Amino acid sequence: MRASAFTKFDVTDTSARLSVTRLRLSHFRCYDEAAFDGDERPVVLTGPNGAGKTNMLEAISYLGPGRGLRRARLADVDQRGGDAAWAVSATVSGLVGSVELGTGRDPLSTRRAVRVNGAAASGQSALADHVSIVWLTPQMDRLFLEGAAARWRFLDRLVFGFDSTHAGRISAYEHAMRERARLLKIGRRDDSWLSALEETMAGCGIAIAAARRDMAGRLARACAEASGPFPAAGIAATGQIEGWLEEGPALAAEDRLRQCLVERRAEDAATGRTGIGSHRSDFAVRHLEKDMPADQCSTGEQKALLIAVVLANARLQAAECGIAPLLLLDEIAAHLDVNKRQVLFETLLGLGVQAWLTGTDPFLFDDLGSEAQFFIVADATLRPAA
Repeated sequence: MRASAFTKFDVTDTSARLSVTRLRLSHFRCYDEAAFDGDERPVVLTGPNGAGKTNMLEAISYLGPGRGLRRARLADVDQRGGDAAWAVSATVSGLVGSVELGTGRDPLSTRRAVRVNGAAASGQSALADHVSIVWLTPQMDRLFLEGAAARWRFLDRLVFGFDSTHAGRISAYEHAMRERARLLKIGRRDDSWLSALEETMAGCGIAIAAARRDMAGRLARACAEASGPFPAAGIAATGQIEGWLEEGPALAAEDRLRQCLVERRAEDAATGRTGIGSHRSDFAVRHLEKDMPADQCSTGEQKALLIAVVLANARLQAAECGIAPLLLLDEIAAHLDVNKRQVLFETLLGLGVQAWLTGTDPFLFDDLGSEAQFFIVADATLRPAA
């Protein structure tokens, strides 16, 4: 696989930090306009519930490819009661200096517009060349209890930090899958067209599964080597495609998937869904000390496992790419004991992570002291803390 832009440089400055130093929002959720100007340190946003803290994190999440941390429809992100399209722009600093990123809803279409250094980009996947973003939100506390789609989307976001082309492969795969389903639904059996779509699905689908499998293996090793209050996590990418890759080479798996798609045309037309492919995979996590699947662990243990995976990913990216990802941690400190909270903060600072942390109680972040920058969010406004 082609490496991400993060891996193209021989990193000698270990103090380099991926960070948002300037952020502008317009007509975004509760915000008419909002501005952040800061430095590379972690950012703490405190304020009452409903003030706009999570909306600020969501805006940052759109600096990467995908549908953002809420997976909202683009039109639903527009300011409530307004009639203008939302927009987000930022200065992002990294290994090779700063880049200007901009995105928002294109008012003339249903698509998201993306600009890099003022020039229009061909798609959202261009953002993965410049930014790696991972988030944890309270809604993700049920990640191990709900459907597999949310779990492999979470794993995909971790892959983006190491391989920027992964986002483009996912986009191509999903587009081909939707188009194939549309043709089957309307009964248009154009074999050459269907074959071309299935060729794309087979090539991209196997590459996607291989990248997930590789990422899961590396994360498993990083988690197993970790020590501290967060539990060691066993991690695996699972599914029929992954089983094929375990059995033999990728080219054989690609041929096999292509043939299965051809054979399943009638069945997929009847059910209205694609019954085989990388979208049917899963991301399995176990609590190693208890030898227990994550979905059987307590809510607190599941949250601790998620944090362990995110921190292992940050360590991997810092070690292999020379720079850790942006972390958006929504209300993460409130449910951690003092020891876990201190270790979390120490790890973030030690790895050079610009984490954006939210909470209602400022005292929870006292241990960060001058190592972080503090802002107050109230009534859809953002201001530095006194």
